[in-house]
Amino acid sequence: MSLSLRPLDDSGFGAVVDCNLATEAEDLAPQLARALHQHRLLVVPRQHLTHADLLTVASCFGTVDSNVDRRYAVGGFPGLTVISNIVEAGEHVGIYDGDDEEEWHADNSFKPQLTAATLLYSVITPAEGGETRFADATRAYTGLPPAARQRIEKMRAVHSIQQLGVMQSQASGGQSSAAAGSLADQPEVEHPLVLTHPVTGARSLLLGSMVIRCITGLSDQDSRALIDNLLEHTTSAPYLYSHRWSQGDLVVWDNLAALHTASPCDSSRHSRLLYRAAVRQHAASRGSEG
Repeated sequence: MSLSLRPLDDSGFGAVVDCNLATEAEDLAPQLARALHQHRLLVVPRQHLTHADLLTVASCFGTVDSNVDRRYAVGGFPGLTVISNIVEAGEHVGIYDGDDEEEWHADNSFKPQLTAATLLYSVITPAEGGETRFADATRAYTGLPPAARQRIEKMRAVHSIQQLGVMQSQASGGQSSAAAGSLADQPEVEHPLVLTHPVTGARSLLLGSMVIRCITGLSDQDSRALIDNLLEHTTSAPYLYSHRWSQGDLVVWDNLAALHTASPCDSSRHSRLLYRAAVRQHAASRGSEG
């Protein structure tokens, strides 16, 4: 069985996959993993996946991470998390950080062990807003001037879920899933600004608009200026893909090679519900950071 791929454009970032993952995922697993490393982003439309199916698909890319926020975990399916703006009985049913959230990040960068890949599966899709935007952090690194690459080559940044909670609350009028979550006591960690991918060897920028507290050795002002400049470059048009969700879409991305953000969605008019699974980066690969 051969995997059918159609590149999103001529940049090499992203490809559309034509298959039925509910029945073909296990047979296609090696090809799916290779395609993800090649294109960094896979879009698989028109799927009909149960919770069990989604975990099977996630396992094609590695070991599913079951260490998730317990408030929004799907019972009986370790590693599945709800992402939603829906409120039931006065409580949000899923992770929600406000209607206007735009926070560029790599998933779980506040943990010592980075997430290798993330999967999002759309169940309830808003008619307007709620896109997910992706930035090709690999080509963005290559596109930096040589002097800029040399400057940041050995730099490390402090990633903090406490910082993320504060920044989210400030940006959304007190709303923050990170501030009170079951992972909120994670200690601060350091990661390099430039990652070396453990499989492809490609270099990528590891950034975050809210989660990075500072760059080691720089003042707060200089840290913020550098992060803002790198984010402006990385999220500029040449490196962007914005996914307009349809029900049944599955999107998988290489979290070591791409950044992403939600886009605004009016929860009073448009409901949004997705399921997320993440794949762990193996401990043996962490030495490739930097």
